[in-house]
Amino acid sequence: MSLSMQRSYGWLAGAVERLVCAIFVVAAGAVVTISAAALAETNSLKDTKPIKLAVLGDSLTAGYGLPASAAFPVRLQKALKDKGIETEIVNAGVSGDTTSGGRDRLDWSIPKDTEAVILELGANDALRGVDPKVSRAALEDILKRLKARNVAVMLCGMYAPPNYGAEYAAQFNSIYPDLAKSYGVPLYPFFLDGIVGDGKLNQSDGMHPTAEGVDAIVRRILPTVEAFLKNRGGSPKAL
Repeated sequence: MSLSMQRSYGWLAGAVERLVCAIFVVAAGAVVTISAAALAETNSLKDTKPIKLAVLGDSLTAGYGLPASAAFPVRLQKALKDKGIETEIVNAGVSGDTTSGGRDRLDWSIPKDTEAVILELGANDALRGVDPKVSRAALEDILKRLKARNVAVMLCGMYAPPNYGAEYAAQFNSIYPDLAKSYGVPLYPFFLDGIVGDGKLNQSDGMHPTAEGVDAIVRRILPTVEAFLKNRGGSPKAL
């Protein structure tokens, strides 16, 4: 390279060669800096602690009639992991529970270090014809108390069966969008969306999902959960 430099530049060859060497040194330093920054970012992501999440619900959360490994919280945690989102999910579901029951056990059902809660309650209220005002008050109390604990909440809606009439259904069904709007929480409109009436996705009672039904629920709700976890507290850093 020195011989070529001398032929092309004559007495300036030495200066040009020193300039080229300086450029190489600066470029190499930049590469090292970028690589170090990329490595630091990668290590930071690896060191991120799993998001502490709980699902407060009834038999649809608890996994009625299913092995523990097929319950909604377990399948959701796996689906999130497949997306690269690490979570530790507590199954806070109790079969037969109502909104009032969930409110009454809230303090001991949701661990102190919980960062986010998926709230799935109301199916049993609707099946029993509970006064919508009672259900609304219980859900609102849960939202208030979780907000006081700085816990992010995602609300899962439920629809009333038609046998109680249009007036009851209108009052009950409006609970979830109203509360979601009032408290600024994300809403998944209907937890059982896509599986109601499908014999392959429901157990023989026609009300509780099979393992395949749970997976169908997870697939449908996953984008909403991802967005919820990303935006909780206004910080996406955990993802």
